[in-house]
Amino acid sequence: MKKVIVFLAGDGIGPEVTRAAVTVLREAAHEFHHQFEFAEFPIGGAAIDAAGTPLPNATLDACRKADAVFLGAVGGPKWDSLPVGKRPESGLLALRQGLGLYVNVRPVKLFEPLRGISPLKADRLGDLDLEIVRELAGGMYFGERGNVVENGVERAFDTESYSTSEIERIATFAFARAESRSRRICSVDKANVLASSQLWRRTVTAMSAAYPGIRLEHMYVDNAAMQLTLRPSQFDVLLTTNMFGDILSDAAAALAGSIGVIPSASFGSSAPLFEPIHGSAPSLAGTDTANPIGSILSVTMMLRDAFGLSLEADWVEQSLLRVLSGGFRTPDLAEPGARTVTGSAFTEMLREEMQRTLEHAERYGWGV
Repeated sequence: MKKVIVFLAGDGIGPEVTRAAVTVLREAAHEFHHQFEFAEFPIGGAAIDAAGTPLPNATLDACRKADAVFLGAVGGPKWDSLPVGKRPESGLLALRQGLGLYVNVRPVKLFEPLRGISPLKADRLGDLDLEIVRELAGGMYFGERGNVVENGVERAFDTESYSTSEIERIATFAFARAESRSRRICSVDKANVLASSQLWRRTVTAMSAAYPGIRLEHMYVDNAAMQLTLRPSQFDVLLTTNMFGDILSDAAAALAGSIGVIPSASFGSSAPLFEPIHGSAPSLAGTDTANPIGSILSVTMMLRDAFGLSLEADWVEQSLLRVLSGGFRTPDLAEPGARTVTGSAFTEMLREEMQRTLEHAERYGWGV
C-alpha cells in the first residue's frame, strides 16, 4: 500500500509526540511492506512565526492532496495576546473548514493496566469503552458572532445554528459507528431550552427509523455530564453538537486517568485528520516528559479507519498493552510501583515490543 501522510507538528509538545507517530508508522511500513511518504508543514504558532499566518496556503494545499493528516498540537502563551482569528487555534479551525471535516470521533477506552489511575472507583468505572461522535463544522463555533455597544454597554454574541442536513450527515456517521460496536447511541442535546437542539432531537429521532437494530436514547447535556461521572459504562456511542462534544469529550477523557492517552480522528470530504487531544502543553515542551500514547493511538486509528489496515493497528495496540503491563509509565501516568520513563524512552520500548510481537506472534496469540 502506498500512502502520503502530512505531518503538522505544531507547537509545544507537538513535535515530540509527532516523532512518536512517525516511529510507529515507519515500523508498520517496514514490517508490512507499505510505502508511506511523509511530508511536514507548519501550522499554528510555528506557522505564525514562519509565515505570519496560522495556516499557510501551502500547508492547506498539501493536506488536501494527502491520504491522511497528523496534527501534533497548536497554541501557547507566546501567541495569547493575538486577537481571535489570528491566534494559533484559528489555524486548526481553518484547517477543519478547508478539509471539509464535519465529524470528530474520540474513543475513550481504559487499558486494564491503567485502571488504578482513573479518578473513578472500580465499581463505578465498569468497562470503560465508549466513543464520542462530535459534529465539527457547525454550531456556535462557526455561527454568527460579534460585539455591539448599546447605550454605552458592550454586548457580545455567538450564534448556535444547525440545519437538518448538517444533523443528518453527522447522525448517519454515528449510526454507522454504532452498528460496528454494541448498537447503542445516546444523542446529547439541550432540547428543553434550545431551538437548535429541538431540531437536532427531531432529526435524529426521525433517522432512527432507518436503523431498527440500533437502540437510540436522548439525554440533556447536563445529565449526560453527570452520568459520565456516575456510570460511564452505560454509554457506547455519544452523538452530539460541536460545543457540547468539545466539553463532554474532555470530561470523558479524564476518566481514563490522563488526557495524554486519548486519540481522535476527524472525517469529512477530504483527507482525514488524526490528533491526540492533549494540546500543546507548553510547560512540558522540551522536557521529554510528554505522554506519546495519545499520538500512538491516533496512528492506530489512521491505520484502521483511513487505510483499512486492522492487522497493523492491532499489532501496535497489543504491543502497547504489553509495555504498560510491564509497569512502564510516563510521568503523567506514574503510580506506586511504576517505572517512570521519558516519552522518547517509552516510544523506543514500544518499538522494541512491536518487534518481539512479530518474532513471537504464536506465543502472543497475535496474527495467527
